[in-house]
Amino acid sequence: MTLTLALVQILNGLQFGLILFLIAAGLTIVFGVMDFINLAHGVQYMVGAYLAAAFTALTGSFVLALALALPSALIFGLVLELLVFRHLYERDHLSHVLATFGVIIFLNQAVKLVFGAAPLSVPVPELLSGTVTLAPGMLYPVYRLVVIGAGLAVALLLYLTVNHTRLGMLVRAGASNAPMVSALGVNIRLLFTVVFGVGAMLAGFAGAMVAPILSVEPGMGDNVLILAFVVIVIGGIGSIRGAFVAALLIGLVDTLGRFFAPTLLRALLDPASASQTGRAIAPMLIYILMAAVLFFRPTGLFPAKH
Repeated sequence: MTLTLALVQILNGLQFGLILFLIAAGLTIVFGVMDFINLAHGVQYMVGAYLAAAFTALTGSFVLALALALPSALIFGLVLELLVFRHLYERDHLSHVLATFGVIIFLNQAVKLVFGAAPLSVPVPELLSGTVTLAPGMLYPVYRLVVIGAGLAVALLLYLTVNHTRLGMLVRAGASNAPMVSALGVNIRLLFTVVFGVGAMLAGFAGAMVAPILSVEPGMGDNVLILAFVVIVIGGIGSIRGAFVAALLIGLVDTLGRFFAPTLLRALLDPASASQTGRAIAPMLIYILMAAVLFFRPTGLFPAKH
C-alpha cells in the first residue's frame, strides 16, 4: 500500500460521495419541504442514466446528450408529480410508501420493455477520457475529476439558491408553515411542483453523470436509494448542508473501508480470510456510522431550522 494509492481512494470516495449528494439533495428537499416520502427517487436516477444512454446513442455526443437529458429528467419528474404524487400529499406516509413503491416496479419493468434487460454502456467522452497527473506517480481519470467538479458546482449553486434567493426563501418558508405562505398569496402547490421537478432533475443529473463509468441497467436506482436515505438521516432531514457533509462522509467511509479493511485484517488473519472478512465488514461501516451519529445527535448532524 502506498500513499499515492490511498490518495486515489480518497478521490474515489469524494466522487462517490458527491454522486450521493446529487441524489440525496433532491430527496431531502422533497422530504423536508413537502413531507413526502418518495421511494421512487432512485428510479429517477435510473431514468437519468437511461436518458443519457439513449441521447448519446442518438446524437453521438455525451455533452449534447447531457444537455438533453437534464430538461427531459425535469419534465419526467413534473409529469410524475402531476399524474401521481400530488394526489398523495394529503395522505399518510404509508400511502406515500405504497404508491411510490408501485412506481418503482412499474418503471423498472418499463425500461426493460423499452431498452431490454441487458446493461447498456455509455462511452466516456473522448475529450474527457484518459488520465491526468496530479502528483509524481499519481494518475487519475479526467472524467472522475469532472464528476467531482460538477458535484461541487451543484452544491454551491444549491447553497446560493436556498440561502440567498427569493425562491430559496419561499422554499424555506413553505417548509416551516405552508398554510401561512399560501395565505400570503404564494401559489404553494406550484412551489411544491417546482421543488419536486428540481429534485427529479438532480437525481437524473447524477444518473447521467455516472452512465459512462457504471452499467446502465434496470433497478440501478434501488440500492442507491437506501444510501440516499442514510445520507438524509445522518445529515438531518431537509438540510442541504447536512446532506452534503453526510454524503461525503459516507462516500469516504464506504470507499476507504472497502480498501483498508482487508489490508488491516491481514495483520490478524491469513490473506484469503482477511479479504473475505474485509469485504463483509466494509458495507456495514456506513450503518455503524449512522448508528453512532444518531446516538449523539438524534436529529442528524445539521437538522433544518424551522
